[in-house]
Amino acid sequence: SIRHQNLIGSDIIMALDDVVSSIEQDDERFTVATYRTLRWLDRCRSAHANPKTQNLFPIVQGGLDTAVGGLREKCLAGFRIRDEWVPGYAIGGLAGGESKDDFWRVVDQCCRALPDDKPRYLMGVGYPLDLVVCTALGVDMYDCVYPTRTARFGVALVPGEAPGTLRLKSNDCSGDDSVIQEGCECQACKNGYSRARLHFLLKAGNPLAAQLMTNHNVAYMMSLTRGMRKAIMEDRYPEYVKSFVGDQFRGRDAGGEDVPTWVREALASAGIDV
Repeated sequence: SIRHQNLIGSDIIMALDDVVSSIEQDDERFTVATYRTLRWLDRCRSAHANPKTQNLFPIVQGGLDTAVGGLREKCLAGFRIRDEWVPGYAIGGLAGGESKDDFWRVVDQCCRALPDDKPRYLMGVGYPLDLVVCTALGVDMYDCVYPTRTARFGVALVPGEAPGTLRLKSNDCSGDDSVIQEGCECQACKNGYSRARLHFLLKAGNPLAAQLMTNHNVAYMMSLTRGMRKAIMEDRYPEYVKSFVGDQFRGRDAGGEDVPTWVREALASAGIDV
């Protein structure tokens, strides 16, 4: 694993870890995986040929066990012993079907335990709401197939009410001459591809539709993260979060949805009241 990543030459490479599905019920399997991940980290370091030019990130494992003395805590303790030579950390083992309540509590525990002066990378998480919430908890980096995969199914990411998506294959879009999102700089919106045109292309199976949809969703995510970064640098991230969550969840009295409990609790843990 490390040799191949050294040959690729990426700036950040990942230690080999033992990943167990977050919904697995075998506690012993999680225990084995956690300690194996720690042992493999030392072996990965020994095999790493380019420590000065490639950053080796260990991956926190431990399932959903956030108890005091639990597996996540033990994995984090093992990483802290090695912190002197670790340039950054990844949080793994999530986005596998666990409840959102379990999800945010693991992220919160890991962010509180990991050092503030090194990047924290949350693996496999890419829903816009998750990014906004987890950034409040202390995450710095993300990766996920969601924006591009959902684009290929004809679903565009858009601002506004939850779930923040627009299904271009829907008949509602068949006669809609507006673009996906006004002001968007993606190839579809900038060049005037209407929702109706994209609907037709998607229904016809034209590969251009998937390309345009993918470009839009990537542009949306880049715009989202730029906005988040700007709010952080201007020391107004709590206000940004409140605005984003308020747009997605207007409340039932206003004809929308209420803010989910997990979102309220997670943001409260970060000191943000929504």
